Amino acid sequence: QVQLVESGGGLVQAGGSLRLSCAASGRTLSSYHVAWFRQAPGTERAFVASITWSTSRTYYADSVKGRFTISRDNAKNTVYLQMNSLKPEGAAVYLCAAGAVPASADTSHYTYWGQGTQVTVSS
Repeated sequence: QVQLVESGGGLVQAGGSLRLSCAASGRTLSSYHVAWFRQAPGTERAFVASITWSTSRTYYADSVKGRFTISRDNAKNTVYLQMNSLKPEGAAVYLCAAGAVPASADTSHYTYWGQGTQVTVSS
């Protein structure tokens, strides 16, 4: 079992930055591919970014390319999402997830999920 806890959310002005963290406990994250999703009220959970476990290859949704960066520190059992140039439409609950399928935007491919952290972007 892997328990995931997100942190780092908050209120930021449009154009600002936040760094989210996804800390794992229970088992090491180093054997899992990890992704960030986001979900705004009344919408489906949407893929944001993912990182593979072995090569740390990264993948991004088109809407965040060039602004967001996903990274991992296996020694700290933590994955990060650096979010720059935030836009009001980026306001959502951000969730991290871990699974065995690399580079997947399909929520069903992820076994473990955190509870999420709220990001609010004011215009």
